[in-house]
Amino acid sequence: MMRVINSISDKHRLLSLPGPLHPLVSVVRIADIRVVDDSVWERFSLNFYCISLKRNVKGKMQYGQQSYDYDKGVMTFIAPRQVLALDAPPSYEKGEDAGYALFFHPDFICNHPLAAKIKTYGFFSYTVNEALHLSEKEEKNIAGIFDRIDQEYQHIDKHTQEVIISMIELLLNYSNRFYERQFITRKSVNHDMLTRMEQLMNNHFNRDEGLKAGIPTVEYFASQLNLSPHYFSDLLKSLTGQSAQQHIQEKLIERAKEYLTVTDLSVAEIAYQLGFQYPQSLNKLFKKKTNTSPLEFRKQFN
Repeated sequence: MMRVINSISDKHRLLSLPGPLHPLVSVVRIADIRVVDDSVWERFSLNFYCISLKRNVKGKMQYGQQSYDYDKGVMTFIAPRQVLALDAPPSYEKGEDAGYALFFHPDFICNHPLAAKIKTYGFFSYTVNEALHLSEKEEKNIAGIFDRIDQEYQHIDKHTQEVIISMIELLLNYSNRFYERQFITRKSVNHDMLTRMEQLMNNHFNRDEGLKAGIPTVEYFASQLNLSPHYFSDLLKSLTGQSAQQHIQEKLIERAKEYLTVTDLSVAEIAYQLGFQYPQSLNKLFKKKTNTSPLEFRKQFN
């Protein structure tokens, strides 16, 4: 059975923390958390955002099919209504600074541009094994923002909400920058992933999988590589400048050109071979990518 935690006050109570000073936003120190009911965390969901910076924390969290061991200086991002599980309660050495967790309810940013913008940050859809690993300097920078948010709502006035939202935006923008750095610094591993994707795509088309399974999706390739779709697409974009969807489309056009030049298959037959449900869908994509129709392209080789 899944436990839905609706409010930040409920979350505080379940973590044995004093009630929050503000009902819609809270910063807690991981070292202050005391989990008293382990059954709650076997399968749970939050109805608010959670951004965490964890240091020296021993524990394991599960998100979907992936497990993740906490390590030094890692950040995780949880959006409302994601299903999570703690395989083991977090533990840390007494006296250690174990990091922070920021909770904020969607109502806190309602009617603010951030309410729409936050949906563009792909890392809220990354799995926990795709956490953001920080350098010492980056970690110090991020910890400072958590501290400033914590200080700001100690004395609530008419400016509190706007100031805290601006700091949440700063936190998200830094996280975006640091993820881009992480993609770059792990280039050898990431290029290996790119090679594996190319092999998967070639295998898909060489085996005529389109006839059985349709056009390959971003979700399919991401699952084959044990990545979340958003992380997979953002990673590809950092390496090649193209999203996963663009890569798939390029491969479809490349294979369509092969069929058009070396076979006598009709455009409709080629479309079905590649997995398109309707031939006009191939025509539309081909025209968009090449500025010519499939038949006009074929005429160039006859």
